Amino acid sequence: MSNSLLVEQCKQHNRKAQLALYKKYCDGMFIIAQRYMRDTAAAEDAMQEAFIKAFQKLEQFKGDVTFGAWLKRIVINTCLDIIKARKLEIQSLNEETLHIVDEDDAWHVPDKTTVEEVKAAIATLNENHKLIVKLYLLEGYDHQEISEILNISESASRTNLHRGKIQLQKQLKHVQDGTGY
Repeated sequence: MSNSLLVEQCKQHNRKAQLALYKKYCDGMFIIAQRYMRDTAAAEDAMQEAFIKAFQKLEQFKGDVTFGAWLKRIVINTCLDIIKARKLEIQSLNEETLHIVDEDDAWHVPDKTTVEEVKAAIATLNENHKLIVKLYLLEGYDHQEISEILNISESASRTNLHRGKIQLQKQLKHVQDGTGY
């Protein structure tokens, strides 16, 4: 059954269609939630909460993006809301200490680096850098979107990404050198 047909049936509160849509997307959305939440249970809770929100707001889905992309944004925002509620908010930055970072800032990750090593290295970053690195590198958000999501300036997003990338590159270099994190 196509997504558009499932979505239309879900809008009519068809429970079987909701279950089919849930089963179709739950694994992928769980993986996204795990990127942000510290443990499996919290990721499952966030994913479930996101699905509930999605089904409640299904009338707002207009089809201008794919259902998966729309749902992914709800999952990410739900995770960020949970993080903020737990007082793990990004610490405010002194804007005077920030500098503008060139978009073209080149950085190099060793060729032998695995996805697991990158994820492990991201997990070691401080909260300011970790969220922005995940949103930018893993989810593909731009600085304007990140600034809106996290309620920070675009300059703060660029600076934290730049600093996060530097730390990430150092972490990955240590892994390749065999010196660990």
